[in-house]
Amino acid sequence: MKGTDEILEGIRRNPGGIRFAELARICERYFGEPRQRGSHLVYRTPWPGDPRINIQNAGGLAKAYQVRQVIRAIERLEGMK
Repeated sequence: MKGTDEILEGIRRNPGGIRFAELARICERYFGEPRQRGSHLVYRTPWPGDPRINIQNAGGLAKAYQVRQVIRAIERLEGMK
């Protein structure tokens, strides 16, 4: 099984075709435990405004636009440190 650093590197290179379970693992590492809202997993972020990350399982894969949102959120989070 890939480590989270290896998965993150892969999704930064190519946000399409990422397995949902891998993206959920990355989100849990950076944003903690999710709340489940129907078919979405919702993660809280530490900044004001729209402090959520939503991801959805689409046949075992993550949706590319949601992967890009996660990447932007992680970059923002890393910039806060």
